[in-house]
Amino acid sequence: MSTESSGERGSGDRSALRRLTGIDLGTFADRFWGVAPKLTRSADLSDPFDDLMTLDAVDELISERGVRAPFVRMAKDGQLLDKSQFTASGGFGAEVTDQVDSAAVLAAFAAGNTLVLQGLHRLWPPLIRFVGDLVRELGHPVQVNSYVTPAASQGFSPHYDVHDVFVVQIAGTKRWSIHSPVHVHPLNNQPWSDRRSAVEDHASNTPELDIVLEPGDVLYLPRGWIHSAQALGDTTVHLTIGVASYNDYDLAHHVLKALGDVESLRAPLPAGLDHSDPESIVPHVHRVLDAMRAALDEIDRNPDAVRRLAERVADRHDDLVRPEPVRPLASIAAMGALRGEDSIRLRPGIFARIAHTKDGVSMVLRHKTVTLPSQCADAIESLMKGSSCRLDSMPGLDPDDALVVARRLIREGIAVAVAP
Repeated sequence: MSTESSGERGSGDRSALRRLTGIDLGTFADRFWGVAPKLTRSADLSDPFDDLMTLDAVDELISERGVRAPFVRMAKDGQLLDKSQFTASGGFGAEVTDQVDSAAVLAAFAAGNTLVLQGLHRLWPPLIRFVGDLVRELGHPVQVNSYVTPAASQGFSPHYDVHDVFVVQIAGTKRWSIHSPVHVHPLNNQPWSDRRSAVEDHASNTPELDIVLEPGDVLYLPRGWIHSAQALGDTTVHLTIGVASYNDYDLAHHVLKALGDVESLRAPLPAGLDHSDPESIVPHVHRVLDAMRAALDEIDRNPDAVRRLAERVADRHDDLVRPEPVRPLASIAAMGALRGEDSIRLRPGIFARIAHTKDGVSMVLRHKTVTLPSQCADAIESLMKGSSCRLDSMPGLDPDDALVVARRLIREGIAVAVAP
């Protein structure tokens, strides 16, 4: 547990992780990632967080943005409020009935219910950008919820999360009680409710940490650490930035799926198997384990098979993480205005693999494949390195061809124009 910062004040470093922790990625990874909580006080951070969320922003989201369930929840003393108690039709032209009713939210909040705004990394522009930066630093999927708690109230009882969290205190003060895990590194299919009794018993003991977060403070908790929070004084707002960290079990899951290609492992067990006698099944367990070892050894000796498994893991990341949003109308205008002295760059967060075929060079994306002539290969390789590419100097292409390629890549959502 640490409260110190090794970051330099006023350095101008806008790293999302450094904004949260005051330290660089290497130090955070070595000392805290998945292992220990870290409390960072606002005095040890170079920037406040009022660019990400404020009390006024919460009011704007509830009253003016047409937020719909399930992007909003309300809860009191660990019990969720039925969404019909705070949602309604938006009226003429917006009759969908699961939209937030601001007056109903007011009534429920005044009655002591905590307001939870979910998926803000998809709703609120400052957090969309911040989360994109954090994903690229950590290499794991990230999401953001905001918890708005009435004075002297508790929204949720002691529990653990199956993902790591950064708690960012935005407004008011909140007392946090932190206990060590009863189940270390829980998987996403191992929720705290499966161990409710153990969690409740452990939470009744003296906490590992008993702290009060004030505006600008940040608390990092690895998955599995038990926590609960109590609002003190006025209304409190905090962000919970959740990180769904990949783990060895995720890799093993993809490896086991590959065993489905092994014919012998797909064969049926003998007819007449006596399930009332577990001892009669034990030889089959040993036989299957031997077959799995042999199949896994064969995969391990085959570089192409290992690479395919690695690509499956990368594809899973691509399924969970959205690239930086594009503005369709601005992109169309940029395509028409492109000139040789302009530059493009890879759209941040886009995931593509390059494949060379008889038809040309292909960029293989999550839902499509974009193929260009072979003479574009050097230009595509240069773009994939992440730096900006000036059109009149794209390798292997004359300026006219570079314009055509650049417009195609922007239209496909692969590249974006670089502002002058």
